[in-house]
Amino acid sequence: MGLGDWLLPAYTIIAFVFLLIPIVYTFVFSFNDSIKSNIAWRGFTLDKWLNVCNVEGGAVCQAFGNSIVIGLVATVIATTLGTMIAIALVRYRFRARSSISLLLFLPMATPEVVLGAGLAAQFLAVGVPKDMLTIILAHTMFCISFVVVTVKARVASLDPALEEAGRDLYGSPSQVFWRVTFPLLLPGILAAALLSFALSFDDFIITNFNSGSVSTFPKYIYISASRGIPAEANVIASAVFIIALVIVITAQVSRAARVRRLAKL
Repeated sequence: MGLGDWLLPAYTIIAFVFLLIPIVYTFVFSFNDSIKSNIAWRGFTLDKWLNVCNVEGGAVCQAFGNSIVIGLVATVIATTLGTMIAIALVRYRFRARSSISLLLFLPMATPEVVLGAGLAAQFLAVGVPKDMLTIILAHTMFCISFVVVTVKARVASLDPALEEAGRDLYGSPSQVFWRVTFPLLLPGILAAALLSFALSFDDFIITNFNSGSVSTFPKYIYISASRGIPAEANVIASAVFIIALVIVITAQVSRAARVRRLAKL
């Protein structure tokens, strides 16, 4: 055996173990019979899973609910605007098109500290109170760039002949878009929406600058870290990971089944 025959598999295993250790720790300690701090193992219990919203008057569940609402609203707005921008940048030629494409990359390249501080200063200058609305506006702004990049690649890969065929069959512009273009763009749009939701749900730095007294799940975790993160936070984090894993596995199984059905045809 050569050096590469065992070095690459060993490196892969070490990398996976390194990535999975925090997830395993979070899942195992969600069953910890902790009181205040969830650092030391005190015993196995299911009470944290059965009474997840009882800690601190339901603060962890309220923060989680805020993150879900903010993520969904920001995702819908960013996906809608980003999809329209992506179609316009690919399909149409207009003045300052290249400059707009460059500007859309700036939120992705700008450090979150700079972006969050700049948005906070802007909201303060115009007299907008910091609450859930400012968080949604901030998340929408930086998510649009990721949506445009994702959907733009999908639009560029479409075959214009398919839309021309729809027009040749006397389809109106709206019919061609909804029955031909949109179904072809849908995988890219869904991918962009999932990415936007993940970025919004996981964001802390920009949220911390623009949230005021509103608590989100990442912000709750950060504040709780100074006095000991409760096991209920581990429960919610583990549940989110399990749900995401189920969605991915379901999508892969459905895709494999669809490929097998098409192969039989």
